[in-house]
Amino acid sequence: MDIPSFIEDHISQIPALKLLMNLGYTYITPVEALEMRGNRSSNVLLEAVLKEQLPKINSIQYKGKEFPFSESNISSVIIALRDLPVQDGFLAANRAFYDLITLGKSLEQNVLGDKKSFTFQYIDWKNPENNKFHVTEEYSVLRAGRNDHYRPDIILFVNGIPIVVIECKSPAIKEPGSKAVEQHLRNQQDDGIRSLYHYSNLVISLAVNEARYATTGTPKEFWNVWKEIFNSKEEGIIFNEALIALKNKELSSDDSSILFKDRYKVVLEYFKNLHSEEQHITEQDKLLYCLCRRERLLDLIFNFIVYDEGIKKIARYRQYFAIKKTMIRITTPLSPLSKITNSTSLLLSGEGGRRPDEVFPRQGGVIWHTQGSGKSLTMVLLAQQIAISPLIKNPKIILVTDRIDLDDQITDTFKQCHIPVENAKTGRHLVELLRSKSDAVITTIINKFEAAVNQQTTGFKSAEIFVLVDEGHRSQYGTFNVKMRKIFPNACFIAFTGTPLMKKEKSTAAKFGGIIDIYSINDAVADKAVVPLLYEGRHNLINVNEKPLDTFFDKVAEPLSDYGKASLKRKFSTTNQLNKADQVVYARAWNISEHYEANFQNTGFKGQLATPDKKTAIRYKEYLDEIGKVVSEVLIS
Repeated sequence: MDIPSFIEDHISQIPALKLLMNLGYTYITPVEALEMRGNRSSNVLLEAVLKEQLPKINSIQYKGKEFPFSESNISSVIIALRDLPVQDGFLAANRAFYDLITLGKSLEQNVLGDKKSFTFQYIDWKNPENNKFHVTEEYSVLRAGRNDHYRPDIILFVNGIPIVVIECKSPAIKEPGSKAVEQHLRNQQDDGIRSLYHYSNLVISLAVNEARYATTGTPKEFWNVWKEIFNSKEEGIIFNEALIALKNKELSSDDSSILFKDRYKVVLEYFKNLHSEEQHITEQDKLLYCLCRRERLLDLIFNFIVYDEGIKKIARYRQYFAIKKTMIRITTPLSPLSKITNSTSLLLSGEGGRRPDEVFPRQGGVIWHTQGSGKSLTMVLLAQQIAISPLIKNPKIILVTDRIDLDDQITDTFKQCHIPVENAKTGRHLVELLRSKSDAVITTIINKFEAAVNQQTTGFKSAEIFVLVDEGHRSQYGTFNVKMRKIFPNACFIAFTGTPLMKKEKSTAAKFGGIIDIYSINDAVADKAVVPLLYEGRHNLINVNEKPLDTFFDKVAEPLSDYGKASLKRKFSTTNQLNKADQVVYARAWNISEHYEANFQNTGFKGQLATPDKKTAIRYKEYLDEIGKVVSEVLIS
């Protein structure tokens, strides 16, 4: 067939299944899947796979010997997986499941006459190849309180657990990507198939040239695109070649016969003809390859999902790669030359060697992600990665923010993530926490951090101290930087900022290891994460009557020396002083009122006016009210 088919099954669903099978997922037919569920459409777990696989990835190591878990314990962990606390709510049950698979379940068992507790895992996170990965389609699930079913297009299983739910749409329909997302959201309603989504961690919408992902319970506006980021051109070439090879790889005869077993013969012929020419890569191919490769899928689920104030969140691609870059940077030993360049505390022996007591700092840097890109979540995820990294022993992590509400939010987020956290109440309290042997993450605001630094006369020399500073360019790029480095000579400093770095700030950032990652406003607009900012320059032309001003200045400045007169001119002839002048404010208030009335009034759009200080804001308000063309309010934060 030369004419492409736009039937959903042909153009999106089968290509997705073929790619997933080539990625190592074992295909099972809907009939086989139902049999593995005990022929009950209300049951969403492949219990036959669970019973076979769980004993293979779990064993008890005790006194140098290996023992299997008892059959009763195997049965109990499957029951725990089946009986989630749905009475506590949809996301509460989903979180209980997430905790179960990531933290494992503690089981008691008699071994060599001793009764001990051992941790049982549902997924082998460290060795992906030890798990069983299955894919099926048209997964019929009984709706809550009804007799009919919903059938998601594709389900991915890890050890019999439905981890990923995928909806496919044909690009022939209007807004296919949105329709796929809406179908997921419909399925997650009270009368939908929440029993399936209790176990989901990744949900995907595919429409050939549109592809988005999210996690359980994510509203439509927060579904994201994924873009793979490469460190070199060669990496990008290797990635594309691997994806093209997988896309164009024909299924084995056995896999092909299973996939097309219950389809018309003409469908099989159609796909055989497609392979006569090289198949082009689509957006859905890229998303599946980037997110559903087995190692990447387990990494995303285990390391890049958090529950924040009852909301489940998964990392965006920029957060994922920024954290990956940062972890590589801080766990890679510096070269001898860079150690000397970057450290302020190195003392080399006379022979040019390294003293046994010397400690070299880790390389930090600046993550510049535009406002609205989720820097707070990036900080939390990064701190979590540092805390669990096997390459970092006993880290002491300090999160420094510049707002009390943000400090509270991050503290609460860590508590939600089951990570021990201590909030420093004062500078003295922060010093006490730094000196303690606790492995809890420390959160504080910048003024308390400064107070702690100013109080200290002796430094903290550990190279396992990590200072993560939000909006760091405001505070750590000045004289305070010198004090910080003196008190924490070997600490790793990582700054987060959402505003553009000025030339001076960029040069200072180099002292911390330079820029780690950039996500600009243009990147965010391209991803539709933020709306574009359209700017039209406008000037309010004002004539200045210079003669009376000069006469008044001469009168006021008569007693002053020439130096004093020049100093007075410099002080009061600045742009800032002119912007606050009463007549200037009045003239601009008229100009703003007329421009807004002519262009935006009754359109639903509002205007915002930033002023140099509170007094000027109130003065603008008084004049705008006097003119009477617009309604305004003064907001002071």
